[in-house]
Amino acid sequence: MILRYFFKGPLENTITMTNSLFSLALQSVSTESEGGLFDFNATLPVMAIQILLLMLALNLIFYKPIGQVLDERDESIRKQLTEASEMLMKAESITKQYELDLAQERRDAQSIIASAQKGAQEIVAMEIKQAQKDTEQLVTEATNQLNSQKEKALKALEEQVNTLSEQIKNKLISKVRFVQ
Repeated sequence: MILRYFFKGPLENTITMTNSLFSLALQSVSTESEGGLFDFNATLPVMAIQILLLMLALNLIFYKPIGQVLDERDESIRKQLTEASEMLMKAESITKQYELDLAQERRDAQSIIASAQKGAQEIVAMEIKQAQKDTEQLVTEATNQLNSQKEKALKALEEQVNTLSEQIKNKLISKVRFVQ
């Protein structure tokens, strides 16, 4: 991407550089005499053209494909980042939904537990009442049986007392008669 801006308009750059080199060569030829330190003859423009052609070839062969690869890579990275952020947002929304569902399920479970406890307490209370009624009934029956046995025992004792009284009375009468 950066390299693309450097080599934007290779013909413009090439033409500008070529013009600069030619004007430099012409100035140096006109001001200097032959055999100086820098001898500018026909090799200078040829070298300049070679450099420009090398720049053009490098631009077409090397820099543009590298720029395209870098652009594609940037696009791929942007696309992956976008997808990753979308997945993250989706995961967060799913997590929130699961948390809400879990909270609702917990509330439902608590209400079920509470109703089960209430039902169990009612059943226990009913069983306790029934056990108390059964106990009271057993106590009543036992009391009734004891009372009936008591009455029977009293009647039996009364009969025995009557019988013994009669026997004592008869013996006393017979002794009184015998003594007389």
